[in-house]
Amino acid sequence: MPDAPKQLALDLPLTPRYGREDFLVSPSNERAYALIERWPDWPDQILLLTGPQGSGKSHLAAIWAEVAHGWTVDTFEVTMARVPHLISNGALVIEDIHSGEADEPALFHLLNLARERQAHVVLTSALPVEQLPIRTPDLRSRVRLAPVASLEPPDDALLKAVLVKLFVDRQLVVDTTVVDFLTLRIERSLAAAAAIVGELDREALSRGRRITRPMAAEILGRAGGTEEGE
Repeated sequence: MPDAPKQLALDLPLTPRYGREDFLVSPSNERAYALIERWPDWPDQILLLTGPQGSGKSHLAAIWAEVAHGWTVDTFEVTMARVPHLISNGALVIEDIHSGEADEPALFHLLNLARERQAHVVLTSALPVEQLPIRTPDLRSRVRLAPVASLEPPDDALLKAVLVKLFVDRQLVVDTTVVDFLTLRIERSLAAAAAIVGELDREALSRGRRITRPMAAEILGRAGGTEEGE
């Protein structure tokens, strides 16, 4: 009997939810979260948030920006001509300073002006401060003086909670055995959790079936992650 035709799975983007109620606190991120919650009682005008891709840096920065009524820009958007305007709001998030796309004189000027005008700046980086590709000695020194809040790879409890949240965000009902299976086998990052949930969503839609543990094992097996018998 021929296989039933697969449905067309439309890869529609899922808008990330960056509200305070969507941030899941665990030992891997609680120090960074506590520091954001302490604002404006910070030890410095500048704060550096570091952590691997998908660890929640942008989410945490967005929570702060909402409270502080701050603006958010990418590193490459910081130019000398824009510095006075960017600082004028009093609160600014600069994303991905590890990208190597910084106009270093402009960024150095912005950080100095922030201190002078008592503005607050949150920098995010996927690299620890000592590995940042900053060539200008004065800027490197300025960034290293900033307090650092690091987000670590998620522990089991956080990874499981994030998987559940991602399934719920996509309005998918899965058995707890699927979540437990994935928690033990995927890469320990929030980015990996988002990727596998997206892949399972597309696969379930194309097959016209609900997500099961065997399906999860098959998808992971394709990616070289695991096999059903493991």
